[in-house]
Amino acid sequence: MYKIVSKRVLNPTVTMMDIYAPLVAKKAEAGQFIILRVDKDGERIPLTVAGYDRTAGTVKIIFQIVGGTTMLLNAKEEGEFIEDFVGPLGCATKTEGIKKVCIVGGGVGCAIALPVAQKFHELGCEVHSIIGFRNKDLLILEEEFKACSDKLTVMTDDGSYGRQGVVTVPLKEAIEAGENYDEVITIGPLIMMKFVVATTKPYGVPTTVSMNPIMIDGTGMCGGCRLTVGGKTKFACVDGPDFDGFEVDFDEAMARSNAYAEFEQRAREKNCNLLKGAN
Repeated sequence: MYKIVSKRVLNPTVTMMDIYAPLVAKKAEAGQFIILRVDKDGERIPLTVAGYDRTAGTVKIIFQIVGGTTMLLNAKEEGEFIEDFVGPLGCATKTEGIKKVCIVGGGVGCAIALPVAQKFHELGCEVHSIIGFRNKDLLILEEEFKACSDKLTVMTDDGSYGRQGVVTVPLKEAIEAGENYDEVITIGPLIMMKFVVATTKPYGVPTTVSMNPIMIDGTGMCGGCRLTVGGKTKFACVDGPDFDGFEVDFDEAMARSNAYAEFEQRAREKNCNLLKGAN
């Protein structure tokens, strides 16, 4: 079993934990993910590695409370244990040859974007970060992004913090102002990544997207994370989760993602009732 070393609430729906998993921490890299089970009867869920401390043997995860399993995970406290914590899985984000990068994160996707930005900063790259949220109350990891970014722009849909608008606005402004990015890397809601790609494609700026659909086994055997990339079937768990954004069929990915919304809602309501009964 794996001990929860620390737990921190980032906003009303997002929680950060450090899990003691020294073998995972030893090998983990930015862009990879783990699969965990909260208890022996629980479902397997993928969560991206949000950071790691090889010396302490811990791996950082950040998750949004959207379904039954994340609700049960959030009910765990420091000092308690989770059943399984398997990884690192997937391919690490490619950094070779990149000297100037723009990281575009949206919502809880910023948890995935942060270690990528930190990795590029560590390698001496010029890092520009654009992070977006619906409102000020949902803002997370601003200070962490400041520490690893040469330029940081914060956007909110309602203008309650930073600039008002969507992340594609400052991205387009930067490109048109002559910022020559070797790569744009975007991580967040599928619809956001789709529009980031639509923004960069006319300018020919290479754009990587992080695809984190439904995953079950993490080895490419179940087919739950299949995507169409460049007209071919790919599996996010073994071929990704990073892909060339120009080649991803976002409409198909969004249709598949929405197919599970009702199931997640039922699971959330069931576990909410169980947790209330336990109190």
